Amino acid sequence: MSLNEVWVAASASPYTPPVPKESQFFVGFSLLLAAFILTGLFGLNRSFLSIASFGVPASLAFGFGAVFMICAVGVYV
Repeated sequence: MSLNEVWVAASASPYTPPVPKESQFFVGFSLLLAAFILTGLFGLNRSFLSIASFGVPASLAFGFGAVFMICAVGVYV
């Protein structure tokens, strides 16, 4: 299958993001707020168990929240 055939076949099913553009700010802000709260809880008790329960979710929430906020307010086309 050539690249041109793949391009034509892909035009029949356009990509729709899981989070619409109108709600990216709310999702990003919520994730950043959750990351802030989880980071504070992790700072109160830094044990091995709290890494799995607070640290990893906080870092994931911060990463995804930052990307959503950049997409919501930082990219203008």
